[in-house]
Amino acid sequence: MMRKILPLLLLAVCVTMQAERRPLSLTDSLHYKVEMQATLSSGDHTPLWLNANRYGLSSLEKTNGYLRAAVERPLSASDGQKWALGYGLDIAGAYHFTSKAIVQQAYVEGRWLKGVLTIGAKQQPMELKNQELSSGSQTLGINARPIPQVRVALADYWTIPYTHGWLSIKGHIAYGMQTDDRWQKDFTQQQSRYTEHSLYHSKAGYLKIGKEDGWYPVSLELGLEMACQFGGTTYAVGGTDSPQIVNDHSLKSFWHALIPLGTDTNDGIYTNAEGNHLGSWLMRLNFDFDRWYLGLYADHFFEDNSGMIHVSYAGYGEGDEWNVKKNKRYFVHSFKDWLLGVDLKLKQATWLNNLVAEFMYTKYQGGPLYHDKTPYNNEHICGRDNFYNHHLFTGWQHWGQVMGNPLYRSPLYNEDGTICVLNNRFVVWHLGLAGNPFTRLHYRFLATWQRSFGTYNDLFRDPQETVSVMGEASYQFAKGWLVKGAVGFDTGKTYGNNFGCQLTVTKTGLLKLKRK
Repeated sequence: MMRKILPLLLLAVCVTMQAERRPLSLTDSLHYKVEMQATLSSGDHTPLWLNANRYGLSSLEKTNGYLRAAVERPLSASDGQKWALGYGLDIAGAYHFTSKAIVQQAYVEGRWLKGVLTIGAKQQPMELKNQELSSGSQTLGINARPIPQVRVALADYWTIPYTHGWLSIKGHIAYGMQTDDRWQKDFTQQQSRYTEHSLYHSKAGYLKIGKEDGWYPVSLELGLEMACQFGGTTYAVGGTDSPQIVNDHSLKSFWHALIPLGTDTNDGIYTNAEGNHLGSWLMRLNFDFDRWYLGLYADHFFEDNSGMIHVSYAGYGEGDEWNVKKNKRYFVHSFKDWLLGVDLKLKQATWLNNLVAEFMYTKYQGGPLYHDKTPYNNEHICGRDNFYNHHLFTGWQHWGQVMGNPLYRSPLYNEDGTICVLNNRFVVWHLGLAGNPFTRLHYRFLATWQRSFGTYNDLFRDPQETVSVMGEASYQFAKGWLVKGAVGFDTGKTYGNNFGCQLTVTKTGLLKLKRK
């Protein structure tokens, strides 16, 4: 697909730029980055915050590192023009990672007005959250490697006409394929469930209400993020004796990923939507004044329709009509599972200019009871949602790292070779601090307390309390040199007792290529 779309995209850009009589250069504003990182730890693993929320370019091994080189032409190089073309290549050679050679990013993208088409793997930021201090988004996070995809986006807010500037929208829709087939086979030794060629879909829409440049700079942002894993082939569903399951990957399956419909191959009489669907309702209230900014936000995660709308149909008949909808009867689920946060920026402060505090609760998951209707008992209660896990796919992960919030313990931590999230019911308090004590010096501090309960299917014998802390400082030298050092530790059973240090050296700049 990429080979067919890419030439058309380049041709369209060139023709349009020629029509506008503006020269198109693919080598101006070409940025480069060369980076080296080394991590040394004692204990069981690399500490959580030296590993998490780094787009998967990290490792749990106690000794690890990488050498990274990237070149990028951002779309911003053509700001002010209707059309823009950007691309990037970001590769790394790694030591004690899940692979030795990593293509972290490889993409080409084009923009027309505010619409952007991206083809390939690109690191996308979180929406409606602080990028360096938040614990992470629950659906579309920054914890795992980017998935190669075709993505169409309204990347920046576009003001809806005739609303006098009060309503703006943005969003995206994307289809792609996971690249961790080999890792899954190696990690499971083909003794537990793994997949090959799993397809990926994500979509999101955001609405902003308010005029931030008006007389009172307050705005409200509302969002819905949804994603799905579908297609591909699943192996060893119930163990090594189980046959493989070839999931539908026809055009109909792409439609069922967009609009949750259909059913999985092994659903039987209790049908669900085809694939592994999940998502989040998002909200952020912004107060943006001259001297300070305050953001209040919420992220409500869901794994199925009952979690999305908090209502399950329960009015089925009895006897021969046990699977027939007969009555107006519903089961209402509680609103308990949330990530709630506050983001405070002091615009004229130095030593401490950014503070984030978050509370996260995931214990409810639709309730502790799941009962499907039967000919003998027509009660229908949809609980035990088992966040980030799925009965057919290997759950919301890529290369062993969860694709959402890293406080759901990633499969990479599992010592039994199973690809699943073994801790998804927990309570968390999280704190992030940042500042710039001097012009070139920046720091951040993360501290997280987590009380974990395992999963509904496999409860911990006793709740596990864990504390994870990281302190990081970076200094920007002249000529694009940056040196960053960090120390971190974990205490408790969830991630182990770990202590580690990390050093990163980065050189950035502009490539000035001579024109003939």
